[in-house]
Amino acid sequence: MEIRIERFKADQETQIVQLSLRAWGPVFDAMRPVVQPYVYDNFFPDGWAVRQRSDVERILQQDADNVWVALLEDTVVGWVGLAFHSLDQMGEVRIMAVDPTFHRRGIAAALLQFSFDIIKQRGLKMVMVETGDDPGHAAARAAYERAGFVRWPVARYFRQL
Repeated sequence: MEIRIERFKADQETQIVQLSLRAWGPVFDAMRPVVQPYVYDNFFPDGWAVRQRSDVERILQQDADNVWVALLEDTVVGWVGLAFHSLDQMGEVRIMAVDPTFHRRGIAAALLQFSFDIIKQRGLKMVMVETGDDPGHAAARAAYERAGFVRWPVARYFRQL
């Protein structure tokens, strides 16, 4: 399986949105029971898919220069969106998804390595990624840890008003 990673093109938007929703469906299904309902409902008042579709479309339309896709022939099988924080000497993997049909084939690892190379080329010294601590994000955490990420001790608290 020969994967190519190339800069995002506008005609790939539909493929990216669709694969992202397929990839994240099980994540949100597993997350919902362990998150306080008022938090989940505030983040996703119209459902997680509506919010995620909107977020992905916004990134693809407003920050396309920082998005790359993994291709198998002409099919988008994964993608990554980066951000750069020069003040902190840090690149950020803002968003990443791999089509579930192609999980466990090294695509996430290839996208991460590609991201590391881009970030290094910009002269930045570290990279950050955030993900959930819920059961739905376990695979993402494992992928990041395999790629050498070290967990930062952060606590995020919510309180209903």
